[in-house]
This record gives sequence, structure tokens and C-alpha cells, in this order.
Amino acid sequence: MALISNRYGKGRVRTMRVHREGARHEVRELTVKAMIEGDFGMAYTAADNSTSVSTDTVKNVINVVSHENLDLPNELFCKAVSDRLLATYPQIESATVEGYETKWARLVIDGEEHPHSFTLDGNGKPFAKTVMRRGGEIAIVSGIENFTFLKTTQSGWSNFYKDPYTTIPETDDRLCSTSMMASWVWAKAPADYAATNTLILDTMMQVFATTYSTSVQSSLYRMGMAALAAVPELSTISMACPNKHYLLTNLKPFGLQNNNEVFLPTDEPHGQIECTVGRD
Repeated sequence: MALISNRYGKGRVRTMRVHREGARHEVRELTVKAMIEGDFGMAYTAADNSTSVSTDTVKNVINVVSHENLDLPNELFCKAVSDRLLATYPQIESATVEGYETKWARLVIDGEEHPHSFTLDGNGKPFAKTVMRRGGEIAIVSGIENFTFLKTTQSGWSNFYKDPYTTIPETDDRLCSTSMMASWVWAKAPADYAATNTLILDTMMQVFATTYSTSVQSSLYRMGMAALAAVPELSTISMACPNKHYLLTNLKPFGLQNNNEVFLPTDEPHGQIECTVGRD
């Protein structure tokens, strides 16, 4: 019996690169798979790992290349990872690197592109719901689910309650993102449901993008208040927002400072923030 072929590597390495040019930020989020082939047969046939590069090391290479190439397009980023693997490990004969992009679209506020706030491309699923009782009583609800947005600065989390179980550090500058489920109840019909639904989302996104967030809780409340102020036909608005965490990638073992440039995207486990805002 013979070992015909072999390869291995690291899959689902998620990385978010934030490239800053003054106030304008560019975000590039990729899920990367890097597979290597070469002189690794002994690990399979002779229980000898002496030539094998750890898959965790492959992940680290991807993160270091992320930090060194914040502005590269996807194709050249994948090439840079392949180049680094082949240049570093002579036992590698080929490196196949695939990067699948999570595409973010820049928010437009008052007709202008916002420098550091984005929504997920092809974002959200609008929905409507009616509850009608015999006799004609009816409640009409509109909303959207999986509406995902982020900003790369102007968000913090500090001055929170602390006890021996608390481990999260305070910060006044973090990447903030969520995938929102929102619904609003109509007190009376607007002139145009579709146009008014768009106005509600635009109003909430303007608050999110243009004001500092001391917490997701604070942002949601202010977003709801702004929506109610902009649309008098609304009775209440409810929002449920799981945090989409972007954790700062630890690059200190490689002698690199990570100044809010490279992040690990993760949504499990996540904080779940919910509220309903209504009129007095």
C-alpha cells in the first residue's frame, strides 16, 4: 500500500482588515482557506511530524500577512499568503489559498458616503405582518430581519459593572457591528409604506453612523427615538441586535502592534441586546 497524495492546511480563517486613510476607512473581510502540499508524507506513513508545519502556524501566517497588507485586493492578498508560505517553508511544494469575501457597502448619509460606517451588501429581508380580529380591528407591523451594519470607530464600552467574573477590558474605540431584527407598529397608515420604511431605516442608520456609541444599548434607544420622531405614524419600534464581534487579533508574539487594523470576526457566543421604544 502507498500514500498516493496528501495535503492539509487551515480552513475558515476569518480576518477583517481595516485600512485607514485619514478619516476614511476601507474594510475587507475574508474567510480564508490555505492548503499546502509537499514533503509531509512521513506524518502519514511513519508517525514523523518533523517536516509538518502546524495548521495553527498557517493561521498565524494569514494574520501576519493581513497586518502587513491592509489595502491589498482579494486576489493579491491570497497571492501574498501563498508567497509567504512558500518563502518561509522549503518543504512546501505548493500552496493553494482561497479567500471568500463578506462584502460591505459604504453607508450614504445625506447624499454623502460615510467615512467609517457600512452595511452588508444585499442586506436584510423586509417583512410585513397583519393581525386582524373579527369585527375589523387590525394591527399592521412592518420590519426587517438580518439587517447588518458596522462602523470601524466611534464606539466604546466602558464604566460597566465589574466583579470577580469580569474579564472584558474597557475600550473607548472599538469596531461595532450587529445584525438587527427590527419591527415597528403602525398607529395609522402612512402615505406610502415602502417609502416610509426606507425613511425609518435611513433615520436609524444616520444616528448609528454619525454619533458616538457608548454601548449598543444607547445606540438602539437613540435610533428608535429618531425613527419615532421622523415618522409620526409609528406607535412603537422594537429592535433585537446580536453583537457581531470583531476581536482584535493578537499579533504581539510576532513583534507587531495591532492598532485596530486586523480583527477576528466571530458571532458565537454573542451579546443579545433588545429594546422597544414607544411614545409616552
